[in-house]
Amino acid sequence: MPPLSKAGAALAALRARLEGEVFAPGDAGYDEARAVSNALIDRRPAVIAQCAGEVDVIRAVRFARDLDLKIAVRGGGHSVAGMAVNDNGVVVDLRRMHRVAVHPESASVRVEGGAVMSHLDRATEPHGLATTGGRVSTTGVAGFVLGGGTGWLDRSFGLAVDNLLGVELVTADGTPLLATAEENPELFWALHGGGGNFGVATSLTLRLHQLPEFSIALLMFLPDRGPEAVRTYRDLLASGAPELGGAVLYLTGPRAPFVPGHLVGRLLCGVLVTYVGGEEGLRKRAQPLLALPHECEVVSAMPYADVQCMLDSPPGLRNHWSVEYVRALPDELVDAFCARAPSMPVPSACQQMLFPQGGAIASGPAEYPVAFRDAPWAVHPFGVWADPADDERALRWVTDVRADARPWSTGAVYLNLIGDEGRDRVVAGLGTEHLNRLARVKRQYDPDNVFRYNHNILPA
Repeated sequence: MPPLSKAGAALAALRARLEGEVFAPGDAGYDEARAVSNALIDRRPAVIAQCAGEVDVIRAVRFARDLDLKIAVRGGGHSVAGMAVNDNGVVVDLRRMHRVAVHPESASVRVEGGAVMSHLDRATEPHGLATTGGRVSTTGVAGFVLGGGTGWLDRSFGLAVDNLLGVELVTADGTPLLATAEENPELFWALHGGGGNFGVATSLTLRLHQLPEFSIALLMFLPDRGPEAVRTYRDLLASGAPELGGAVLYLTGPRAPFVPGHLVGRLLCGVLVTYVGGEEGLRKRAQPLLALPHECEVVSAMPYADVQCMLDSPPGLRNHWSVEYVRALPDELVDAFCARAPSMPVPSACQQMLFPQGGAIASGPAEYPVAFRDAPWAVHPFGVWADPADDERALRWVTDVRADARPWSTGAVYLNLIGDEGRDRVVAGLGTEHLNRLARVKRQYDPDNVFRYNHNILPA
């Protein structure tokens, strides 16, 4: 740590020069600024630089480097491992940078590094355009895309990273640059799954797709009907129709107009079918599910941006997630998946999810460091709860769901869906065949491993 006089003078200069706002311990607003989505994370940075634009990002990075302080980068602040914040370092906070510029004529959109999904989806919706986003509206766009990016539209439009056209980046020495297929192409390749290892993404340009209609069918089953519902959904997706997507999710019955009062707060098996198209087409496709005995349903055309908000959980809850990608979904795994659901904390915001891949995911570019692309299904325990008394139960449930799926696991992992699960899981997420190449890119752009608050790639 530098002498206090030097640090104090540097902090004063940063406060004076930053267009955005600077927070340090003791400042009004500091505790609010350091809070992230996961309430299990409680870290105290030395400085939080809420940047208003690229110039602010450059100043914040150079400030941290001059004082030899650790750097964390905050976009959406949604990382389950709390990678958006550190202890005694600098947080480059991009939340003020959330502008979205839609270019319908080129079917593209430029998104600043602090935007979340709702910023992106609400901006593109009036144009009848969309690109693959996450499964909730609060996820940060930059971290989501650079980590790979799966969501409700991926079977039709590919992974989010497959739609990446360019990234404006501030590197570890405070240099701004552009990465595209033509400019800094090796860095551009690395950003297709390598996450925040190479710099601060101040903006991303993404390809857009026509989405004039979007529809959903959401059915709620009693838990003992779960295995039949999951098998029917599995067989429905086996048709290979890329316009169909969705998920199975065991959840606590929500307070919603379509859910009968006696089911609120109880464990239910939900089946969500998403459809790139209108309600009539969805009803025809989903008929085998609709024919099963179920407790309640919603089948309707719905704006995609509204669907993105359906599974949002409020910030400030306790989070622990993980995932296993599986090579098949046989009846034995369906039965194990369904039998595990009663161990999930209920009532809570937890969701025991199973979602399909295939379609444009599987047929996308094989050369990117995205190891999970070929798996047909993913098993995702999404632990979100409020009561600390549920900590042990929730963590054990996540571990057990993974263990149940492991006999069918491909070994690959989507790093955005896990916390700190060790070096082997990072390698499994990036792919052993790509890791040496990624390490060489890391050495070129961040030889001192300044950007280490991520699923880290060590410089070669």
